[in-house]
Amino acid sequence: MQRLTISLSDELAQDFDGWMQRHQYGNRSEAVRDLVRAALDQERLDQGNPGQWCVANLSYVYDHHARDLAERLTALQHEHHDMVVSAMHVHLDHEACLETLMLKGPVDGVRTFADALIAEPGVRHGRINLVPVDVDRRYHLAGHVHVHPHT
Repeated sequence: MQRLTISLSDELAQDFDGWMQRHQYGNRSEAVRDLVRAALDQERLDQGNPGQWCVANLSYVYDHHARDLAERLTALQHEHHDMVVSAMHVHLDHEACLETLMLKGPVDGVRTFADALIAEPGVRHGRINLVPVDVDRRYHLAGHVHVHPHT
């Protein structure tokens, strides 16, 4: 492990300490590690490297009374069954449902799928969280590949 020393203005240090408390960090080192990790992950995702894989969580709220919307959303998931690892459906009230999908696959494909699903008329509050991963393509006895988040 390497030790780094940084200098912050008093105001920035005070703001950072407040941020740490709001996010329940116990120390500055762990908070800085998470911020650096998030910035590096975002850069990996923004670079758009062909073949870059991710795991992702896609959550959205939709009106289950909207004409054929539930069927269209299910059809989209079936069309992308290779990316959809799991789905959870929650009834929020008499009209609104929350769905959360766990996804795995190439970043560009996952984003395209998420954008198409969120753009469906009747879908509201759609958000995706992508985490870049490395893929271990060695053959596995169980017939699947492993993905490893960046440290």
